[in-house]
Amino acid sequence: MHDFEYESPRTLAEAVTLLTTGDSRPLAGGTDLIDHMRTGRFRPALVVDLKKIPELGQLIADAQGLRLGAAVPCYKLQACSTIRDQYAAIADAVSIIGGVQIQNRATVGGNLCTSGPAADSASALLALGAQCVIAGPKGSRTVPLEQFFTGPGKNVLQAGELLVEITCPAPAPKSGSNYRRFIPRNEMDIAVVGVGVSVTLDAAGQTITAARIGLGAVGPTPILATDAAQALIGKPANDASYKAAGEAARTQTSPIDDMRGTVEFRRHVTGVLVERSLREAVARARGETHFHAHVRLPCN
Repeated sequence: MHDFEYESPRTLAEAVTLLTTGDSRPLAGGTDLIDHMRTGRFRPALVVDLKKIPELGQLIADAQGLRLGAAVPCYKLQACSTIRDQYAAIADAVSIIGGVQIQNRATVGGNLCTSGPAADSASALLALGAQCVIAGPKGSRTVPLEQFFTGPGKNVLQAGELLVEITCPAPAPKSGSNYRRFIPRNEMDIAVVGVGVSVTLDAAGQTITAARIGLGAVGPTPILATDAAQALIGKPANDASYKAAGEAARTQTSPIDDMRGTVEFRRHVTGVLVERSLREAVARARGETHFHAHVRLPCN
């Protein structure tokens, strides 16, 4: 690895100043950055460690919704009972990002900023209506997650800007969410297809009143499948509705052939996973199933 300078600012303003100066890279969990530096893909002159900045380490889930600091490690999200109960798609996603060692370091903020089309957290957060709070030399701005990604490995962050937190609205009553992916191996693999969904049911738990669907690894960026979600509104929560949404989701993909799957295979799997994720999200909305865990802790 090449020689570089290291700074660990304690305020957001200091971090922005450092990131504006010269060839610098932010460090959250470092699970991607350090690997890229070892292989020579990135050769920053300065690494700016963000973990000591309070705003990036906060995890707040209350009646106003979720505020997830960009440097919160994945293991804390898995252990948070409120995340598991109210934002289950996030818990689903972070529980399969790498192995245990990676989850102790990796952050959702870093996963988003790496901006890979197959990022597990992206599809889950798209389904939950996430917004990105960004700080930079010109102040702060908020960008809907579906507008954050601009291409493979690219996003809207400009020189000196950093992702501070991700916010999600509080779920309505009778809501549920799910994330799942298809991978060739049992674990520690990149998604061939990833699907995140959220649904809200009527008071009787029989009709879908709101829905969002996020798709990963089937386009140059993660996709918010608005047409597929819209096809569910006002429809009964049953297999026929899930199948129709899966078919609609297939038409919103633009996958490529590569070593992990063909275009045809990815489109087929997209529909299958949308159906299965909707079935699970509806079950959670009805209180029939939950995110199972060995540890359940409050979010602090």
